[in-house]
Amino acid sequence: MAGTTEDYEKISVSETLRALQTDKDNGLASGEAKKRLEQYGYNEIPEKEESTFHRIFRRFWGPIPGMIEVAALLSAVVQRWEDFTIIMVLLFTNAFIDFWQESKALNALKVLKEKLAKNALVLRDGKFRTIEARELVPGDIIKIKIGDLIPADVKLIDGDYIQADQSALTGESLPVSKKTGDIAYSNSIVKQGEMTATVTNTALNSFFGKTVALVAKAQREETSHFQKAVIHIGNYLIYITVFLAAIILITAMFRHEDMIEILRFTLVLTVAAIPVALPAVLSVTMAVGAMALAKKQAIVSRLVAIEELAGVDVLCSDKTGTLTQNRMTVSDPVPFYGHTVKELMLYAALSSKEENKDPIEIPIFEYLKKTGQAGELKQYQQVKFTPFDPVSKRTEAIVKSGDKTFSVTKGAPQVILELCGDQRRQEEISEKVEDFAEKGFRTLGIAVKQEGDKNFDFTGLIPLFDPPREDSKETIEEARKLGLDIKMVTGDNVAIARHIAGILGVGDNIFDARDLKGASNKEMIILGEILAKAIYEKLSGDVSLENSEQFAKGIVKRIEKAFENVELPKGYVKKHEYQIIEVIENSEGFAQVFPEDKYLIVDKLRKAGHIVGMTGDGVNDAPALKKADVGIAVSGATDAARAAADLVLLAPGLSVIVDAIKGARITFERMKSYSIYRIAETIRVILFMAASIVIFNFYPVTAIMIIILAFLNDLPILAIAYDNTKVDNKPVIWNMVEVMSVSTVLGITGVISSFGIFYIAEEYMRLSAPVVQSFIFLKLAVAGHLTIFVTRTEKRFWQKPYPSPILLWAAVVTKIVATLFVVYGWFVSPVGWRYALLVWVYSLVWFIVNDFVKVWTYKLLRKDKIIA
Repeated sequence: MAGTTEDYEKISVSETLRALQTDKDNGLASGEAKKRLEQYGYNEIPEKEESTFHRIFRRFWGPIPGMIEVAALLSAVVQRWEDFTIIMVLLFTNAFIDFWQESKALNALKVLKEKLAKNALVLRDGKFRTIEARELVPGDIIKIKIGDLIPADVKLIDGDYIQADQSALTGESLPVSKKTGDIAYSNSIVKQGEMTATVTNTALNSFFGKTVALVAKAQREETSHFQKAVIHIGNYLIYITVFLAAIILITAMFRHEDMIEILRFTLVLTVAAIPVALPAVLSVTMAVGAMALAKKQAIVSRLVAIEELAGVDVLCSDKTGTLTQNRMTVSDPVPFYGHTVKELMLYAALSSKEENKDPIEIPIFEYLKKTGQAGELKQYQQVKFTPFDPVSKRTEAIVKSGDKTFSVTKGAPQVILELCGDQRRQEEISEKVEDFAEKGFRTLGIAVKQEGDKNFDFTGLIPLFDPPREDSKETIEEARKLGLDIKMVTGDNVAIARHIAGILGVGDNIFDARDLKGASNKEMIILGEILAKAIYEKLSGDVSLENSEQFAKGIVKRIEKAFENVELPKGYVKKHEYQIIEVIENSEGFAQVFPEDKYLIVDKLRKAGHIVGMTGDGVNDAPALKKADVGIAVSGATDAARAAADLVLLAPGLSVIVDAIKGARITFERMKSYSIYRIAETIRVILFMAASIVIFNFYPVTAIMIIILAFLNDLPILAIAYDNTKVDNKPVIWNMVEVMSVSTVLGITGVISSFGIFYIAEEYMRLSAPVVQSFIFLKLAVAGHLTIFVTRTEKRFWQKPYPSPILLWAAVVTKIVATLFVVYGWFVSPVGWRYALLVWVYSLVWFIVNDFVKVWTYKLLRKDKIIA
């Protein structure tokens, strides 16, 4: 009895009822319904919730929180309670931000669950009764009417027709006509009509349920690029620090120094070296970036998505509403048989009802208003109106004007032609309809019948289409200049997709998404079809035509069924997966796309190493949005799509996405600048101190100076979040070789400059040890913030983009504070203004040297092709 919704879609109503073992007149017996409820379970989405405690606890377990917790522990050991407090605040802040982000993400499943129907009118024991929708089982006979939320996947078995709004599932705004024998999906809304149906699948076996299951499955299992970068940087600095701290301790042991004091000093040094502020500074930078994107009508729901967005190299964009305007428009009407465009459009309007707000009829009335014909409708009165239904495939109206009465009709051109009974130009009209179809137009045929006439008179054709947005073509060109590969994704057929893609400049390499399904066993199915054909040809001479056709179809069906669950050799599967990836990578778009196709496209592109952005608006898009590196819910998206997305657009069009990508790349550059600065500074301070202690037996700064330096270096650097920076013309990702190489070279250059001033202070100026320490402290503080102006750009520091005023002033004010510390002797030995000025001049000279070293390093990295 079990079968997929797709299986039931292929068979007749009577076959469906037999397969489900149900009676359309009596429904299921209560006892049978109870058995099936035990077998299939409740018609609801199973909920598996993690406790809040466990979700909170997870925030304090892992490499990043572990790094901060070690720093807090070391601070407590050396009784630096101020440091301990600040580090714990950072730890809890990071945990809170992460917990909040996950809570928002979990809304995806919650929103889906809340949308399920509450009650259903079901036929049990020969009587209709209202039960909770959760108690429905496959085989139940139910009634659905206008306004109902369809509670499960159903096969329509009786009644005229319904109009089903599937926008919550597909995002498509036009209602879909359903007749007897069709499948209606769970969570669709009945907009018109009333029918009887049998339940085919419930809960997670329904189309809607499978979407929910995909959303749950589509969680990004791997660590984000941002987290990987923070862990990589943290580990690098910790390894260096631990190694150098060990050397300091071993050296002190051999020199028989006070081990308690040395241990305390080493622990302080280690605390200062651990980049506890790194996650916080980078998070603040992303938060500022998120606020900037919000001003551009793009709301970020997952903070690290900003960094992912900067690296997106493939953007899969919906056609409807993103590349097009998502509203039907009349193109160039084509009148026939001496009729005029004016008559054609007038008859089209008279066979419509404006108050119905039918998406197909709205553009007709808009056309009349635009051309000034709308006023003429007042001369006519609709005596009777027959709305569209999927059986007749047309509307009809009896219209009165003065003492004249006539009928008008509009609908599918082939249907309207049959009403006319005139074959004079049928071939010409059919060719025109096909021509419109190839260009992506939906065509209406219009006819009129005067009172007393037997047949209708064919008036003409009205082509309707969803026009491209005015900025789409220009935006696609701009996106490609930014290194983005745009792939159009649409549910339309291939001909329409290619036509629109051609207009927009996307390209004509458009694939039918159905070709991606079952690619690993497609050849075998083709062989099966050939075999079936051969058998058919052999049998057709000996048995009836009907029996031989049925036999051949049965063979093909058996082969298809066999290959649904067959396990192919791994090598064979890998080979075909590679071929699928190759097809997807080389394509410029996909037509006839279903939810699972979007998911497949995203999955394969990510396996090929791409960072993928995917747009969507319906419930069915939620799995693909969740699976993508950056899921983008377009303007007007359903709640479920918004909840699953990382980026929610408040304005329509592709330009909003491109603007968001530009903003994300700016934010990424700020993050990279800070990371290089943070590593370079840590190496400079730690390596210089270790070398001074080991080689010269001199402690260049005191423990209190280390703590002050840590605060002076990190706190004002939050201003980096507001810095001016470039927009890369290619996707940007963490290149850790680049980050580590540049920062290490700058760190070593800083060590050399620090030894230079140490040598001047001790050998030439003959200063006392405490004053030398103050001297070096000021140099480390001043040169530290100058380093950020070196790392913020790959070019010379004096070239555009110039630093933002807030960053400039934050650095200047902090350096002035450090200068006041050493001039007036706050916690350190005083040195006076003359020596302080000398340190400033020395630091500025080395700032210029550092900048030249940076440019040289980038040249070497490009020469070795480490960076592009």
